[in-house]
Formats: sequence, structure tokens, C-alpha cells
Amino acid sequence: MHNVQKALIHSRVIHTLMANVVVLGAGMVGSAIARDLSDSHQVTAVDCNADTLRYLHERYRLHTTRANLSDAKEIRRAIRNADLVIGAVPGFMGFQTCKTVIEAGKNLVDISFFPEDAFLLHNLARKNKVTAVTDCGVAPGLDNILLGYHYHRIQVDEFVCMVGGLPVERNLPFQYKAPFSPLDVLEEYTRPARIIENNNIIEKPALSDPELIHVEGIGTLEAFNTDGLRSLIKTMPVRNMREKTLRYPGHRQLIETLRDCGFFSAEKMKINGASLRPLDFTARILLPQWKLQPNEKEFTAMRVIITGIEKKKKTTYTYDLLDFTDTENQITSMARTTGFTCAATARLVLSGNYRHAGISPPEYLGKNENTFRFVLHYLSERNVHIRVKKT
Repeated sequence: MHNVQKALIHSRVIHTLMANVVVLGAGMVGSAIARDLSDSHQVTAVDCNADTLRYLHERYRLHTTRANLSDAKEIRRAIRNADLVIGAVPGFMGFQTCKTVIEAGKNLVDISFFPEDAFLLHNLARKNKVTAVTDCGVAPGLDNILLGYHYHRIQVDEFVCMVGGLPVERNLPFQYKAPFSPLDVLEEYTRPARIIENNNIIEKPALSDPELIHVEGIGTLEAFNTDGLRSLIKTMPVRNMREKTLRYPGHRQLIETLRDCGFFSAEKMKINGASLRPLDFTARILLPQWKLQPNEKEFTAMRVIITGIEKKKKTTYTYDLLDFTDTENQITSMARTTGFTCAATARLVLSGNYRHAGISPPEYLGKNENTFRFVLHYLSERNVHIRVKKT
């Protein structure tokens, strides 16, 4: 049994004293993280939605605080006694939220996937001796950890990640439901995709280079370019890298048509004296259509392919993850795969088993055998299973 297979079934025991954890954002993923960590820590979920907080407080062993998370003063007040902060706000709020937390000198694990460069906060985090793990979800996140592990063990030549969250039931016209903010999804569909080809950064339009792949247990899905490499462009000098989003065939072409017609434009336009962005209008229209309904089943699929030279021989590691809604506990697969990766990392930081003053993208966790094993085992214990094939 090779080391990667061992990593899937073994983990280092983590002993952690009860700590104060504050989760900023109690949406679908934030709530899952708060629930998971509340079994051994004092967790406070912070959000502006009173109904969400009431639901959590009534059903789980955690505290709640209502606050406007776009207000730095309210954030500072909410995290005053925190030993660790989880950032789970929408992407457009993420950078400023992280900055506020770091300024307060609090360790942070963040899943907001904000569009700004996290390394702009690196010096501030180092100055304040803060460990700030950013992009710590499923992808970016878990895929970074996998690459980080192999990068330090073989001569990696190529990295490909294909990932997506989809409803089990396909309904026209979109055949899609958003497992997170529709605005964040539309951002993926409009931002140019940066890929690495022969050590050069190349920009391609989002939705470009479509290809069909087979996912066992699901069938045929379509993969297309999106800008998901993020920190890997700076931290992992691999000759060829790309990230692709997975959707049901037909979705990409429809979205491309809407994009090309201007429905996703961020430029304000005047209509009958009112000024608005087409992007905001489109997001508002799509929100009810893309919203997962109660008890609606969905799944997350991810395939990571890492190719390189190991012991003078070309070797490929293929990781496949397929996870479905946990109907018993009412947690979506996207919340499970994203949230449990984040929660595992949070426990590593709280226990002192992972420290890295400054901005720490998830690939840094993969360098250490013990942290790599712990994260994968943590997911496996929660029935998020990853199959690996070596060829």
C-alpha cells in the first residue's frame, strides 16, 4: 500500500482543549462548520439573519450573535474573545472581513473565496503573528492540499482539477442550482480563467475549452475553464495547470449566450431614470430559480489529476470525490465537502499542529505528512470519501 492510500486511512490524533471559535456567516456552509466544531469547542455563529440564528440556537449546542458583518466595528466586537475565527461570508465581503480579523490579531480559516489576492494581507498577518488559512474549502482547498502533498514528493509536471456542485434532478433550462451565492457563481462565469501552459500564465475566457467527462455514478458532465487556480499560480511552479468547472451538458452554452448578450455586465446602465448593473438584475432573477429547495438532493463531484516523475517513472495520481446531500442531517454535499475541510484545518490550527504566520493557502498544509493525513481522515470519518488511483 503506497503512502497516499495510507493517508486515506490513518491520521495523527489531535488533542485540543476547548476553545472559543467564532464563525462569521451562518449560511449553508458556515452553519455546517459551526455544527461540526461545536462537538468539542464553544462556537458562536454570527450573522445578520435572525431566523437562521434562531434555528441554529434551538437545535445545536452553540451560541449565536446577530451582527452586520459589513461593519468592521461589529466584527471586532463579535470576535473579541475568539481563539479562532472562521470566515464564511459571501466573496464580495471576504477580503475586508479577513483584513479586520487579522488586524485584531486572531487566527483565521477562511472559505469566502474573495476575488482579491490574499497575499496582499501577508505582511499584516506576519506582523500580527496570525495564521490565516485562506481558500480552505473543497476547490480551492482540498485540491490544493492534494497538489501540495505531491509537489514535495515527486516532480509534478501537470495538475488538473475538475469540480462542480449540481442538483441530482436536472430541470431545464439551467439544469443547475447554486450551492452558494449566485453572484459568486456568476463571477466564475465572467472572470477570465488563468491557466499555466509550459510555465507561462495564459488567460482564456471563462467557459472556454469545453470537454465531456464520465463521472461514475452520475454519467456525462461537461468541464470548462474557470479561474480556480488562485494561489497555486504563485506558490506551485508546475509546468501545466488548469482548473475546470463541471456542469450538466447544455448549461455552459446557455450561460455563454447570456454573458455575451450583456446580462452579466457590471457596468451601470440607466433604465427609466434608475441606475442598475445588469449583473445585479440577473442575479436577482436567477436567485429563485437557482435556490435549492428543502429536501432537494444535490451532489459534489471532483476529479484531481496530478502527473509527474516518481522514481524516474512517469506517474499519474487520479483522485475522485463524489458526495451527496446528507438528508438525515440536512447538510448539502457542498457544505459537507467545503465545511469539513475547513473544520479539519481549524482543528489543526487550534491544536497547534499547524502554524504558519502570514497568509497560508491550503497547499502549504499538504507539505506535512501528518496534516495531509489528518485532513483526509477527517473527511473520511464524516463519510466524505476520496478514491485514489495510481497509474
